[in-house]
Amino acid sequence: MLTAESRRRSFPSLEQMTYLNTAAEGIPPLEVHAALDAYFHDKQQGMDGRAAHAAQWEAAKHLTAALYGLAAGEIGICSCTSEAYNLAALALRLQPGDEVIVNDLDFPAGITPWLQSTAAQAKVWRARDGGLRVEDLHPLLSPRTRLVTVSLVSFYNGFKVDLPALVEIIRRHSAALLAVDVTQALGRIPLDLTGVDLVISSTHKWILASHGGGLVGVPAGRADAWTVPAGGWFNLEDPFGPDRFTRAVSKRGAAGFSVGMPNYPAVYAIRAGLEYITSVGVDAIDGHARPLALACLDGLRRLPVEMLTPAEPDALAGILAFRHPAMDAIHRRLHAAGIHVMAQAGRMRIAIHGYNTAQDVERLLITLGEALHHAA
Repeated sequence: MLTAESRRRSFPSLEQMTYLNTAAEGIPPLEVHAALDAYFHDKQQGMDGRAAHAAQWEAAKHLTAALYGLAAGEIGICSCTSEAYNLAALALRLQPGDEVIVNDLDFPAGITPWLQSTAAQAKVWRARDGGLRVEDLHPLLSPRTRLVTVSLVSFYNGFKVDLPALVEIIRRHSAALLAVDVTQALGRIPLDLTGVDLVISSTHKWILASHGGGLVGVPAGRADAWTVPAGGWFNLEDPFGPDRFTRAVSKRGAAGFSVGMPNYPAVYAIRAGLEYITSVGVDAIDGHARPLALACLDGLRRLPVEMLTPAEPDALAGILAFRHPAMDAIHRRLHAAGIHVMAQAGRMRIAIHGYNTAQDVERLLITLGEALHHAA
C-alpha cells in the first residue's frame, strides 16, 4: 500500500487509474478477494462450514475492537450503518419531550432515524465556517437531551470534529449519550474514542472491505442504554428456549445489534480488510497520506474554486471538498482523464488514502486546473 511494489501487488487496478474516491468506495486489496474465495469454499461444506464462519466472525470482532479501543465482547456486526442507527433509535425508547441533537455535516443514515421519531424533537447543530464548533453546541444542550450524534469526519467536506472537546462539553452540560460515526475515519486516521457511548462504521470505504457490514461498538458500561428491543434470533439470549413463544430477551449492548443470520461473505471481507489495514498500520497510513492531503489542500486553495473544507490542519483527515458553478463539466473532464473523484450534492469531493501517491495529487491538480481554465 505504501510502496510501489506493495501497491502493485495488492491493488493492480490502480495501475490504470488515478483513484481519489475512497470516501465513496474503497478499492479492496487482493487479500479481500482471497477471503471471499475462502467464504465460498467454506459455504460449500454446508453446515460443516459454520465453524469456519464463526471463526471469521470472531476475528472480525477482535480486529474491530483493537481499532475502536474496546474489547471483542463490546463489538457487534450488522448489515450497514443505516440499520445500526435505526436499531439504536429503538434502544433509546424516546419519549415525548426528549431531544436528540443532529448536525448539518452528517450523512443521512445518522440523521434520519431521529427525524422519523414521533416522540423526540431533533435539534440541529449547524456548521460555521465549514466546521462544527463545540461552543455552538452548548446552547442546544438541555436536561432533555438524550443523544448527540455526529461523524468524527464529515462525509460532506472532511471536517474532523474535536472529539475530546465534544465529549467534555456534553459531559459538563448534560447527561446525553454520544454516538459517533467513524466511517470516514476508520482505517485512515488513528482513533481515540474515549468517552464515546456508541461507535458505528460502514465497511466498504477506508477499511477496504465489502458492502453489507456495519461495525458497532458499545462500551460495557453503556450496554444497558443500547439494548435493542428488536425481533430476531441471533440478538436474543435464548431464542429457542421453552418460553420462546411468550417472551424475547435481547442481548445487552453491541451484541443486540446483530439481529439475524450474519452476512458471512461481508464478514470474511471485513476480517481481511481490517487485517490488511492493521498489517500496514493506521499510523503509517496516516503518516503517508496526511502530507498528500495537505499538499492537495494547498493546491486547491490556489485554484478558482470555493473551498468547503476548512483550512485547519487539525480538522483535516482524508477528505477535501470544493464547489464550482461548472461542476458537472469539470467532473466529466476529470473522469475522461482517468481521475476518479465524487461530484454530488453541489460539490466535488477528493479522498486520499494510503494507496494514493504524490503523482496522483499532482495529476489531479494539473488536470483540474486545465478543466477550470476551459470552464472559465
